[in-house]
Amino acid sequence: MSSIKRIGIVLKPHQPEALKTICELVEWLAARSIELVSGPELERERIEHETGCAVPQVPTARLASEVDLMLVLGGDGTMIATARLIGDQEVPVLGVNYGGLGYLAEFRIEELYTGLEAILSGNYRLDKRVMLAVELRRDDDLLKSNRVLNDVVINKSALARIIEIEANFNGQFVSSFRADGLIVSTPTGSTAYNLSAGGPIIFPSMNAVVITPICPFTLSNRPLVVPDDGEIQLRLKTDHEEVALTLDGQVGFPLKLDDLVVIRKSRTTFNLVQPSNRNYFDVLRDKLRWGR
Repeated sequence: MSSIKRIGIVLKPHQPEALKTICELVEWLAARSIELVSGPELERERIEHETGCAVPQVPTARLASEVDLMLVLGGDGTMIATARLIGDQEVPVLGVNYGGLGYLAEFRIEELYTGLEAILSGNYRLDKRVMLAVELRRDDDLLKSNRVLNDVVINKSALARIIEIEANFNGQFVSSFRADGLIVSTPTGSTAYNLSAGGPIIFPSMNAVVITPICPFTLSNRPLVVPDDGEIQLRLKTDHEEVALTLDGQVGFPLKLDDLVVIRKSRTTFNLVQPSNRNYFDVLRDKLRWGR
């Protein structure tokens, strides 16, 4: 008997194709004595009106703690938002990409039910992805704390001059980077902004974090890979410029002179259900079009 009795669903906004899928899911899961629930963001009334299928809702803050599996219908952006939604819960996450393969949402829509069958029979593996815990401090005050799956970015606005960021690792001075900004990326995020800024691709299971300057003033400032069990401190040393701290490309905060960003490995991981018929290099070849 499967231990999965309740599945939470997260849906990409404005995804009309998913309405029919949700209705089919409700019936398919009900036949296996499994309940499908959602957070309040799901357009329940619209779904019930257009499909006749009812999806029970629970408060967003409790969704991850009250289900045995999170099902994400969307793409990598929706997966990243789900990583914030689940908080400290380490519930497995199954990502279904409507467009094709994703770096995180690796199941295609036509693989949804075969994937669920494999999970219910216990025939699956979890890829535990490292996340980073981030704190924004101003003087003695903690302004923000959050968790990221992909990256932490400090960068200037389009019209600002080059900014200076002082970096320390485990209390040791690394460098004062003069650049358009700085990216601190997990292995998962290494194929995102880090890659476009010239950083390396890091295999997802590596215990490493990469620090990548964005368009550095000094060309010898290159990406730096460090262990993920250390503490990274970044301090803004430029005043009178528009500078922002951006988390996973989805949450942003304005920075001021001498603001301190502290980055550590999170105690919790993002537990990604992996398809049995693919590996990471399949995804890289498909997304990066290697050999084509």
